[in-house]
Amino acid sequence: MYLFRETILLFTLNLVDAFLTLLWVRNGVAPEGNHIMAELLDVGDSAFVGVKIAMGLTTCTVLLLWGDRKLARYGAALAILVYAGVMAVHFLTGLTAVGYV
Repeated sequence: MYLFRETILLFTLNLVDAFLTLLWVRNGVAPEGNHIMAELLDVGDSAFVGVKIAMGLTTCTVLLLWGDRKLARYGAALAILVYAGVMAVHFLTGLTAVGYV
């Protein structure tokens, strides 16, 4: 199966992003940068996490079904790179929240 590890990594990063976003937003540390997702946060945590999971599962399905294609491999690599940046932002936000930055 093509891109299985990459797909699992992306879904895991998606979940970590969702829960760290909830942590920072609900504790007043940072706002949600995506306006659509911010609206979902206004609806409730379940709506926000549900949509994040649905988007992650859709992406996983596409990658697992068509992971043998060059575009899927490039897309997965790019998405992992972007999520690495998002995790760096979460890390810096955490450092700021505890007063180190």
